[in-house]
Amino acid sequence: MAGIAASLTVRVQAEVFDTAAEISLLSAGRNDIGAVVSFSGLCRDEGGTLEALELEHYPGMAEAEIRRICAEAIRRFDLQGVTAIHRYGKIAPGAPIVLVVAASSHRQAAFDGASFIMDFLKTGAPFWKKEHRVDGGKGDWVSAKDADDSARDRWRQR
Repeated sequence: MAGIAASLTVRVQAEVFDTAAEISLLSAGRNDIGAVVSFSGLCRDEGGTLEALELEHYPGMAEAEIRRICAEAIRRFDLQGVTAIHRYGKIAPGAPIVLVVAASSHRQAAFDGASFIMDFLKTGAPFWKKEHRVDGGKGDWVSAKDADDSARDRWRQR
């Protein structure tokens, strides 16, 4: 099956996604794929204090930036395909927020590709998160973390 172009799916949506279905869609009929790595990020309850996390995004720009990041991962790690889905809206603890699926001929490329995408998505895609507290108190906008920048920057040194 040599010569098949890499597939790329990017969606920003309010609806919950089906991880197994997305993996099946990405790998269906692809005998050149030897490894599929997925990452699913879930909303935490922050020790029982969080009722929901509200995600806002810049429509159009968010999709374009995720697509750019994924295309770079496909090129850099020679991936056969990528699916990246990020939700927006009010998300309850335990519910999925983000899905990244990377497919490659070999496992290390799939692992690296998925990790690369998440590290850049976390710091580069225009999303904003606001906490809604169980006690009804004023929720805070979630600040960027230095650890996320450090995770992204490790790829720049490779």
